[in-house]
Amino acid sequence: MAPGTPPRRGPVSAKTGARAAREEMYRRRRRTAAVAAAVVLILLVWAVSSIGGGSGASADKPNPVELQRGGRVLLPDYRLVAYYGAPQHDELGALGIGTPDEAGRKLLPQAAAYKRPGRPVMPAFELIVTLAQADPGDDGMYRLRQSPATIQSYLDAVRRIKGVLILDIQPGHASFVDEVRAIGQWLIEPDVELALDPEWNVPEGVVPGKQIGSTDAATVNQVSYYLARIRRLRNLPQKVLIVHQFTEGMVANRDQIRDRPGVAIVHNLDGFGTPDVKTNVYNQLSYRPGAGDALRRPPGGGRYNGLKLFYKEDTNLMAPAQALGLRPAPDVVVYE
Repeated sequence: MAPGTPPRRGPVSAKTGARAAREEMYRRRRRTAAVAAAVVLILLVWAVSSIGGGSGASADKPNPVELQRGGRVLLPDYRLVAYYGAPQHDELGALGIGTPDEAGRKLLPQAAAYKRPGRPVMPAFELIVTLAQADPGDDGMYRLRQSPATIQSYLDAVRRIKGVLILDIQPGHASFVDEVRAIGQWLIEPDVELALDPEWNVPEGVVPGKQIGSTDAATVNQVSYYLARIRRLRNLPQKVLIVHQFTEGMVANRDQIRDRPGVAIVHNLDGFGTPDVKTNVYNQLSYRPGAGDALRRPPGGGRYNGLKLFYKEDTNLMAPAQALGLRPAPDVVVYE
């Protein structure tokens, strides 16, 4: 090549251009990766802070709702003392006598008698929201549902005494599961609990009240699952599920009832009689934990015992001291 002749452009310069292009592509990729990493980091910080791990969004997030008397656990932190009934007739129980506010004023001194050191009481209304009927009704289900206005009036009244509302179901020919779902709008409230009354769950062809009804563990498990799911999704305080019973056959396969996180299941021993009769029924049907049950208990769950007392039907009504003398002592006491 003659001096001063410009170099030829050939394969060597093509390689150089390709290498430069690749380096530019790598630089662009590195810049893109850096931007993506920064975005991921920002999103990660936001996510952590939004669940309480940082000081940003969590500062504005409200605290989980508590019960009016404090805490998020009813059992065993409190002992529940309830009036039971419905406004349709005073024969349906103490809760149906007078207005909801009048019932609340009478309940408070009755509940106070059960207060013990380290175990405060929680007053409660157990309102029959599905009431078994002798008449089949238009749908043939032999049950009457309380109106939303009625339920709200009792909820308002029990809140005025800083208590909780228990919604009791006597399904007639309907199913417990369907009746529970029908009151779902109330169960999402932090101070509304649930009770099942198997005595009034009878098969087709039987009029409620003509024979003792029943349920089984599978049904109780369906209901407790539904209740536990509501509590978890809404981050509510512990829910209480009461199952009334006064004969062994009223709850078939009771040993197969499952514990649920956040749901306290109460075996409430029903039936009226003398103190001796009621004590015998209680001793026979109360839940007594076996070895290792406490270790298997899910958080906020577990089994508890209740006792139902009748102002009119019981003979020599048990005094609070007598009721608490039962072993194990009842965690829930219901007055009808």
